[in-house]
Amino acid sequence: MSASQKPAETSSEQSAGRPSEDSSEKSAVRRRALLAAAGGAFLSGALGTGTAHADATIAVNPGTTYGSWEGWGTSLAWWANVFGNRDDFADLFFTTKSVTYNGRTLPGLGLNIARYNLGACSWNSVDGETMAESPNIPAFKQIEGYWQDWRNEDPASSAWDWTADATQRAALTKAVQRGATAELFANSPMWWMCYNHNPSGASDGGNNLQSWNYRQHASHLAAVALYAKNNWGVGFATVDPFNEPASTWWTATGTQEGCHMDPSVQAAVLPYMRSELDKRGLTGIRISASDETNYDTARSTWASFNSSTKSLVNQVNVHGYQGAGGRRDLLYTDVVTTSGKKLWNSETGDGDGTGWTLARNLCYDFRWLHPTAWCYWQVMDPTTGWAMIAYDQSTLQPTTVQTKYYVMAQFSRHIRPGMTILDTGVSYAVAALDRTARRLVIVALNTSSSAQTFTFDLSRFGTVTGGTGGLVRRWNTLTSGSGDLYREYADTYLNGKSVAVPFAAGAVQTLQVDGVAV
Repeated sequence: MSASQKPAETSSEQSAGRPSEDSSEKSAVRRRALLAAAGGAFLSGALGTGTAHADATIAVNPGTTYGSWEGWGTSLAWWANVFGNRDDFADLFFTTKSVTYNGRTLPGLGLNIARYNLGACSWNSVDGETMAESPNIPAFKQIEGYWQDWRNEDPASSAWDWTADATQRAALTKAVQRGATAELFANSPMWWMCYNHNPSGASDGGNNLQSWNYRQHASHLAAVALYAKNNWGVGFATVDPFNEPASTWWTATGTQEGCHMDPSVQAAVLPYMRSELDKRGLTGIRISASDETNYDTARSTWASFNSSTKSLVNQVNVHGYQGAGGRRDLLYTDVVTTSGKKLWNSETGDGDGTGWTLARNLCYDFRWLHPTAWCYWQVMDPTTGWAMIAYDQSTLQPTTVQTKYYVMAQFSRHIRPGMTILDTGVSYAVAALDRTARRLVIVALNTSSSAQTFTFDLSRFGTVTGGTGGLVRRWNTLTSGSGDLYREYADTYLNGKSVAVPFAAGAVQTLQVDGVAV
């Protein structure tokens, strides 16, 4: 959903299972102001002046693991509705190649999950009825759906328009061709399935999916999944029929597609979702739900489902719009420990273009939520703070690369699918192990407004040799945007089974320790 409609990030720390580690938004703003005022000195400056001091020792524990990492992703609507035909953006987001953009060489982010938004709009007339449009939704946020005439459910009939949504589909196929896994989701049912025919929501933000179209909504999704398999070369791994459904900000005057469906409506739709997939032979496609807007709402919705409803859901998707707040730890317990389900942070974003907030919330997720995949909402956005690469909403032309892009690269280029996520005991550092390559990756954020040295204790591993001479490769990004932007260094070495690394204020660094075995 758009930045203007996101609830403000809460400043409260989770009250149980969480230490209060610099979590308040006010502290974050203050730290970023200090960083900007300081001019974001190069990390090499901290190394040379000796201003860094030993502030923390972080013990990486291979004995406590949190599953095999599945990957990183992004939703395609709406940026792909504008730029889906461009190969340079497909390479930037879905490969780890070096890509030229606006005369600069950028590191590809290596995303491997593409979330395709099945649209809800069409501009045809059926029996004299037409779509009701919000006066506030821009054209690039109107995604055209395929089933445009309710009078015929046969996807081979003229009631379906398979030429729709060509640009976003182009981005989907380009992502899959580059190795991405695809997820299908819907922000809203087709307009004609909505009580008021408005795919932006009901006038009062209430339930807007007609009760007699519960199955039809599922049928639309399943038919698209089958058509994609047979005609686009896209095999969706998961399908989610909802998007922030318990939220009440989906209204007829909204700025995008959206539909409120309370948990009882969701529970009524889910059996249809399974049966519509199965009757098309798509038994291998898993159902994900419910993409609620934050951790606490996800817990509430999940708790409302009975055991038969929960059995239909293979994967719980949650959005990260609670920022530093919310009970990530309890959602993990409810979903993974108690119910044995897979858990993804399937959408998140924030208005901080420096990437500091992204890194902080990502580290919180690794520490407390323990998802096996993590997806950013819009890698391209007209609002520069939300964007990784911005574009102009009036001209629909791409513009600047935000520091956030390079912060994302620190995580996504190094923590790769198949790696095992390890415990670090802190919520400002993440660790992942590639057992086959014997490679340990650590990504850490200095949340302080002053330089610090982090010492990483690797004594719990059986073998730690590093590269030649104990070399530990590292990459550095300064969230001030003044200085290093994913700059690589080869100047750090192991000291036995530990490595000490100076961090400038607000720095995000990635360490690659080779020759590691449990």
